[in-house]
Amino acid sequence: MARAFAGLWPPVCTAFADDGSVDNKRTVRHSKALLADGAEGLAILGTTSEANSLSLDERRKLIDAHLEGGIEADRLMPGTGACAVDDVVALSKHAYEIGASGVLMLPPFYYKKVPDDGVYTFYARVIDKLGAKAPPIMLYHIPPMAAVGFSLELIGRLTEAYPEIILGMKDSSGDAENTLAVIKAFPKFAVFPGAELYLVRAMKAGGRGCISATANVNAAGISNLLKKWQSPEADALQEELNLVRKAVEARGNIPGCKAILADRYNDKAWNNVRPPLVSLAEKPTAELLADPAIRKLQESVAA
Repeated sequence: MARAFAGLWPPVCTAFADDGSVDNKRTVRHSKALLADGAEGLAILGTTSEANSLSLDERRKLIDAHLEGGIEADRLMPGTGACAVDDVVALSKHAYEIGASGVLMLPPFYYKKVPDDGVYTFYARVIDKLGAKAPPIMLYHIPPMAAVGFSLELIGRLTEAYPEIILGMKDSSGDAENTLAVIKAFPKFAVFPGAELYLVRAMKAGGRGCISATANVNAAGISNLLKKWQSPEADALQEELNLVRKAVEARGNIPGCKAILADRYNDKAWNNVRPPLVSLAEKPTAELLADPAIRKLQESVAA
């Protein structure tokens, strides 16, 4: 049975060897650490995973590596977004067949200023081609990257047409008001902020959880707030999370998270990224690790 879309689902950083190849074993070890720190599941192959820099074969193999590493299939919500319908279908069918709880699906992100009708037709064709092998879908709203997103009207059309398949949305717009508007308009929808910066507000409004880049380095902290968002200490916990998020964001979420992981795991290979991304240089890495919020975080993990 699929695991409910709720709680913390980190978009797991993908490890790369020095030659640029995907290091499945390192990645799976990190995934296990995130689960141990309180993550409900793993949104592997998301933006922070550098998924669009991986081939379809590499993405399938990374999904399978998690199963081979002993992680239950229902802990996985792979990103299956791509610009070609058949690529999305192939990855989503694979996720269904291995028993993943669902998939996180980007809209087609190359052509800009496309109408809602175009995005609707894209999803309709994917779902119709999948047929009985359509997994539960979490829409991925990230207009700062994709420049294509989901209006309330489009969400309504999709959920009306496919009520048993399209069950939620990750909102990485960075706009708290948009997140709250989606929650209000679709109270049965599983809405996840794409950053923890306004997590308490979202949970109070009816949000279900969080899918955040910085969960890679602060899964325990975010998971703790998700348990305590109704407690008197929630605002203080929120502020602690925000300090970590802002320190990482200032250096770029992906290279920033990887620099912290390289330090935490005492493993320089974690700094590796795929072009066009570039690893943090020595000076910004030192500044990031010296930031009081990051230093406190690293010390708490080491304790």
